[in-house]
Amino acid sequence: MAPAIVVNKADGPAPSHEDIAALLNTIFTAKLSHTSVEAAYALCAALQNSVGFRGLAGYGILQEIKKAAGDKKNPGRREGAMNALGALFERLLPVQKTTEAIFLVQDPSVVALALDALADKTTTVKESAQYALDMLFSNLSAEAKVFGLLPALTKYLGKKSGKWQGAVGGFELIARMADKAKIGMESLEVEKEKDVLREAMGKQLEGLIPVVEGGMHDLKAEVGKQAIKTMNSLTTLLQNDDIAPRIPLLVKAIEDPSAQSLQKAIHALSQTTFVAIVTSPVLALVTPLLERSLNSPSTSQEVTRQTVVVVENLTKLVHDPIEARAFLPKLQPGVKNVKDRASLPEVREIGSRALDVIEKAMADKDGNISSGAIARLHGPDVADILEKQVNAAGGLQNLPGDAELWAVAKGYISEMLAEDVNQRAISRIPNLIVPYLGPLMNPGDAEKAGETIHQHFVDEDHRKFGQPVQEDDGETEIVNATFSLGYGGMLLLSHTNLRLLKGHRYGLCGRNGAGKSTLMRSIAGGKLEGFPPQDQVKTCFVEHNQGEDADLTILEYICRDPRFKDESRERIIEVLEEVGFTSGPEGRQSHKVGSLSGGWKMKLALARAMLMRADVLLLDEPTNHLDVANIAWLQEYLKSHTDITSMIVSHDSGFLDAVCTDIYHYEQKKLVCYKGNLADFVKVKPEAKSYYTLSSSMVQFKFPPPGILTGVKSNTRSILKMTNCTYTYPGGSKPSLHDVSCSLSLSSRVAIIGANGAGKSTLIKILTGEVIPQQGKVEKHPNLRIGYIKQHALEHVEMHLEKTPNQYLQWRYANGDDREVLMKQTRILTDEDKAQMETPIDLGDGRGVRKIEAIIGRQKYKKSYQYEIKWRNMLPKYNTMISYDTLMEKGFQKMVQEFDDHEASREGLGYRVLEPKVISKHFEDLGMDPEIANHNEISGLSGGQKVKVVLAGAMWNNPHLLVLDEPTNFLDRDSLGGLAVAIRDFKGGVIMISHNEEFVGALCPEQWHVADGRVAHKGHLAVSLDRFEDSRPGSSVASSNVSSVNPSTVGTPVMSEAEGGNKDDMKFRARKKKKLTRAQLKEREVRRKLRHIEWLNTPKGTPKPPDTDDEAD
Repeated sequence: MAPAIVVNKADGPAPSHEDIAALLNTIFTAKLSHTSVEAAYALCAALQNSVGFRGLAGYGILQEIKKAAGDKKNPGRREGAMNALGALFERLLPVQKTTEAIFLVQDPSVVALALDALADKTTTVKESAQYALDMLFSNLSAEAKVFGLLPALTKYLGKKSGKWQGAVGGFELIARMADKAKIGMESLEVEKEKDVLREAMGKQLEGLIPVVEGGMHDLKAEVGKQAIKTMNSLTTLLQNDDIAPRIPLLVKAIEDPSAQSLQKAIHALSQTTFVAIVTSPVLALVTPLLERSLNSPSTSQEVTRQTVVVVENLTKLVHDPIEARAFLPKLQPGVKNVKDRASLPEVREIGSRALDVIEKAMADKDGNISSGAIARLHGPDVADILEKQVNAAGGLQNLPGDAELWAVAKGYISEMLAEDVNQRAISRIPNLIVPYLGPLMNPGDAEKAGETIHQHFVDEDHRKFGQPVQEDDGETEIVNATFSLGYGGMLLLSHTNLRLLKGHRYGLCGRNGAGKSTLMRSIAGGKLEGFPPQDQVKTCFVEHNQGEDADLTILEYICRDPRFKDESRERIIEVLEEVGFTSGPEGRQSHKVGSLSGGWKMKLALARAMLMRADVLLLDEPTNHLDVANIAWLQEYLKSHTDITSMIVSHDSGFLDAVCTDIYHYEQKKLVCYKGNLADFVKVKPEAKSYYTLSSSMVQFKFPPPGILTGVKSNTRSILKMTNCTYTYPGGSKPSLHDVSCSLSLSSRVAIIGANGAGKSTLIKILTGEVIPQQGKVEKHPNLRIGYIKQHALEHVEMHLEKTPNQYLQWRYANGDDREVLMKQTRILTDEDKAQMETPIDLGDGRGVRKIEAIIGRQKYKKSYQYEIKWRNMLPKYNTMISYDTLMEKGFQKMVQEFDDHEASREGLGYRVLEPKVISKHFEDLGMDPEIANHNEISGLSGGQKVKVVLAGAMWNNPHLLVLDEPTNFLDRDSLGGLAVAIRDFKGGVIMISHNEEFVGALCPEQWHVADGRVAHKGHLAVSLDRFEDSRPGSSVASSNVSSVNPSTVGTPVMSEAEGGNKDDMKFRARKKKKLTRAQLKEREVRRKLRHIEWLNTPKGTPKPPDTDDEAD
């Protein structure tokens, strides 16, 4: 039995070689595993209390462990060697961080020793080896895992002589490392560690993926299986929502190198709409596949085209030239080859375009950083600073072996420091200096060096990114939370601070997809770490989601809410009245929740917030469904309640200007606070000017010119007119519109303004023929074409998700008609209409009663039209021309309307060729990439892109009049700017419903105010052209305000009597008759005689037919 070893507990003299040898002997020869481990712990304690890490080399401990691990005849010695390693990793490594440099950098064969032991035939040896690896993994920091353990594993997996069990163990450790980096909801410290690991490991994927790919193709099935699992784990590091759904296909393409799997992966990528910034992890995964596709001689032209398109789209989103220069040179030769040698001109053109994008992304070929980019810090730069500060603090102890170890450790520590500086994890720097340098320097010197180095990088961070804003301490702080926020596996905010002061109103600004609404929902759901719970700070997320209790009255809906069980009914009625819900049996409080419009639902949500007595109001796009009066009310409410703190997300710059006291802006996964409102913020951040101006710099729309309207030679002549119209919805107690008259021309720019539920959309529906008024009439030019974008613009596109936008447009106009028009309620034949079609009519021409089969033609007749009627069961030679008025009297309105629509479409489409190339150009004019329009299915498009598809469909047949129902609700800021510029330059008429004062004020000099079922006109207002980014100073149109409070019994101002806008506005002059020649007069006489003879041969009593050759009759 081995002699007992007594270890000195306090710092003391180094143990003798005999003592260490005895401990090692016990470790290697013990009969029980427990005894071996205890001896290994004693060895660690002996080193820790005396010579520390220097004993590993001084006593030859590592050499003895290696020798025992290689003893093939004695499994006990091999097990002891693994126990010794495990104990060193568990007990010595956490307190002597310098040993990391020994185990992982100076002598990486130590890791290989443990991995090889996983292949041992003896179970206890394998278990001890696994114990050693587990202890090593669990006691390394995030930086040490990436810059110490990962290179050692990669080196082991890259050599051919390793054992397959060791390879499986290596891949398992890499997978564990990636899984460890997944975003979770653990403590702030743990999540910070994960963030550092995730970002640092992501940067290593370029070298790591080829190693794992090699394992996937290993001949040993176990290795391949584990490598596939590891690859799937590595893909979680990508943090890119665009790529995430395609990852299984990408991994399959790496696993199976066949052309078919590659083709599927490339096709999936080509169907992806890339919007998120592309970083090195994404490029590391995708670049090898793209390179393979480009360089393969068997790749078809279609797959080549898709590959180049993916390269171009990805490259556009690479914002860091350093990352671009790391990956894009691998793709550049292939893309250049496509540009020079592709057989199809279209593919060559795409290749040329992609090559230009690649060169632009790579910026300066000499390696200079583009303007605005922050230079990264590299290990050698930090090593110089580290060396300098160590010497300034007193230098190393220079004991035997220290110089050799420092030469290795310096680079290792510098790489870890550089990573933290680049990630702006400055607070982690002291933990990477003092524990590593302490054993190498005299007492106290490491702390001095650590403090100096930390301060140096703090100053550098402030120089690059600016000083953090210091908040006023004189005000009441209600929230001070530091947190990270992720959504769907994507990190939105990383270790950012949110500080809210009582009574302040914070605007939340950032690009689309930054995570503004996600942050507010996390706060509302109590899921944000560090945010006070509801019993301390009451938060209310204001949204209109009362659909689940649609059958309850508004008052009952509030009273049944368990949160308001302590509130009296009188208090609830009072609060509801405050936001506009009148009480009483006839008041709005007795209305059903399901009958509320979007604006009233928002007001109901505000009433609930008031009843909750919320400390923090979370408002997500509150003005989207509120009219002007209610927006003003909301502004006043927020400003007057200084005890309520608000967080607001809104695209309405005027609202943010009027309300906000501070702006929180999303910058590099941080929330940065700026004092003042949006105007003050733009002064500090000029690039945020897009919040103010309607600019087409980001998204450009170009509307096609409207076609010619027969008989309309003036842009101010009325083309659509409604007179004395009254409409009541089925079941309604009073008319939604009463005695309304108005008209539109090609020069109209009309905004319909009114309170929620006032009847704005009803007015639009009557004008466009969606519904028919019970009283009054609607007249329009027979050839008028209307482009109509509904409030719920996407409902028709959602029926065609399997089509590409190009195919959708072809389907919609395939027969020469707009199929969306044919789906209107006014075009669908009811049972009464079908019965009318079966009703025989007698024109009194002596031919008896007949049934109409179809209208097959139309021609001018006096000041209207007459239509050629094909009779059922009769030959075409018996067709008859019947006037418009006669057909209306007989009840064939829908048949005439359908034929007029067909003729209008035919005339509009006469300028169009329904082929993919022309359609692509049309989509390009409306801000959509032709590649997406031609090859991406609608199901894969974003909401904004779907809106562009709807807009393109409405504009295809060159409409004369564009009707927009709340366009500001479905377009983001950039698209809204592009739409505004396109409307400004459009040559046809425009009528819109919008609560966005900025949008209306920039475009519409004429307003129709709808209230209580009546329409009041307000014409020729000053148009604020200065709201366009491309306008010149002083370019606003100055004109007087002309207001009318009378019901609209007159036309638009441009259609007054002085302009010829009389009751015959909708009549269009026929051509003047030409004087007939002698031959033509003779022919007319012959026709008259033949008609007379035909009449004489008819039964007695048949009326004489009219002389159709003379229109004056």
